[in-house]
Amino acid sequence: MSDIREIEKTLWAAADKLRSNMDAAEYKHVVLGLIFLKYISDAFAELHEKLVEGKGEFAGANPEDADEYLAYNVFYVPEKARWTFLQSNAKQPNIGVLIDQAMDSIEKINDNLKGVLPKNYADPDLDKQRLGELLDLIGNIGFGGEGHQGKDLLGQVYEYFLGMFADAEGKNGGQFYTPQSIVKVLVSMLEPYKGRIYDGCCGSGGMFVQSEKFIESHQGKIGDLSIYGQESNPTTVKLAKMNLAIRGIDANIQFGDTFTNDLHPDLKADYVIANPPFNISDWKGEQLRDDKRWKYGVPQVGNANYAWLQHFIHKLSPTGTAGIVLANGSMNSNTGNEGEIRKAMIDAGVIDCMVALPAQLFYNTMIPACLWFLAKNRTGNGSSLPFRNRENEILFIDARKLGTMINRRNKELSDSDINQITDTYHLWRNVGGQYNDIAGFCKAATIDEVVQNNYVLMPGRYVGTEEEVEDLIPFAEKMQSLTATLAEQFSKGEQLQKTIRENLKGIGYEF
Repeated sequence: MSDIREIEKTLWAAADKLRSNMDAAEYKHVVLGLIFLKYISDAFAELHEKLVEGKGEFAGANPEDADEYLAYNVFYVPEKARWTFLQSNAKQPNIGVLIDQAMDSIEKINDNLKGVLPKNYADPDLDKQRLGELLDLIGNIGFGGEGHQGKDLLGQVYEYFLGMFADAEGKNGGQFYTPQSIVKVLVSMLEPYKGRIYDGCCGSGGMFVQSEKFIESHQGKIGDLSIYGQESNPTTVKLAKMNLAIRGIDANIQFGDTFTNDLHPDLKADYVIANPPFNISDWKGEQLRDDKRWKYGVPQVGNANYAWLQHFIHKLSPTGTAGIVLANGSMNSNTGNEGEIRKAMIDAGVIDCMVALPAQLFYNTMIPACLWFLAKNRTGNGSSLPFRNRENEILFIDARKLGTMINRRNKELSDSDINQITDTYHLWRNVGGQYNDIAGFCKAATIDEVVQNNYVLMPGRYVGTEEEVEDLIPFAEKMQSLTATLAEQFSKGEQLQKTIRENLKGIGYEF
């Protein structure tokens, strides 16, 4: 079975069946932990075999020396933590204890995994027979690829499972996961080829994974990108670290509250890509009234949207750009000083592009969302990138009509949808781009136009409506046809009324 989509669906259907009555929020750590263990065990086994053979650059190497694996960015896996050992014991009643011991031994020997791996496999509530079946399932399906092929497959399965668990958990699930199609839009818009990338609410790390994929697909160097993240949920931090480790991505991910305890205080990022939680009221804003980050105005205590925007602007380098997902209300809200903050941001020229997204893209909320694209330098001067001067404009894109339903509840942006959005932005932003307004979809509005619209940033205010396709039928002919149709319908109606009256008279009713 070579199709990755079929592998994913087969794995999910089987794993979900094994879940039984276990809560999805808890079960995801069981499954994702095993996928991670399979990944590092496979990577270890591949290098271990070469070290055992001892040919070429591996001559004289000790295959059981953990230091031998460091140079190749491979985790050393102790003997009783290797997949072959665990799968051979999958039917034993103590399999849960063996997996917990395996996770513990891997953490002890690999410092950057300390406290990251799940160790709840011996939990009495976890059916050990089902656990053994899950172990066999992950061990036997689809992971036979050589080298990067096998690793990439595991990474894709991990990412797919993150999305499926977000869906299974419903309202609470999406807090750790941003749908892939939205992440692709953000990354494709910003094009992070090299430099520092930051996400202050990084969830399970999807923004970083997609950025690395972008680099690879454009023949860039992974080492040219430095990654910094922070996340306030301790279990989500673990998901992120496993997700990035599976990809071999080196990242500085910190655990803590970004507003009250910024753990990257001096960072100035070239790219900020983030999906902060929408409209959160408990962000401890009352403790931060005099914070230096509020350059454009003090955000309201009851909603963190404009705190996130200003935090991310504060994090940008002098030529940095940002893409941020927020609730639609952020584009026109005047509550608690938000209208004044938005006005100050527009007047300062930091807002580059606004994108209205289709509904139903998220697993955890039905709140309509939008994308804010910010830029510290919109003059085009002092940047090594080929961007034109656009300081007197803001690009508005209304993508609400895009997207395809993938189930009864959710939509997804296709690759062609993503290209339509990102190509429009690049044609407008880049030197030499052949950009044109498209009625109903995009409009490059002047700052004066935005001022005339009371600093409201909703794309629908600017893009207008699509022009109707001319059908070339003369107006008089259309009216004649319409009049004839109405007369016919009226005549039919009169005839129907007459028939009804006659039938009623026949059974004794008089009019």
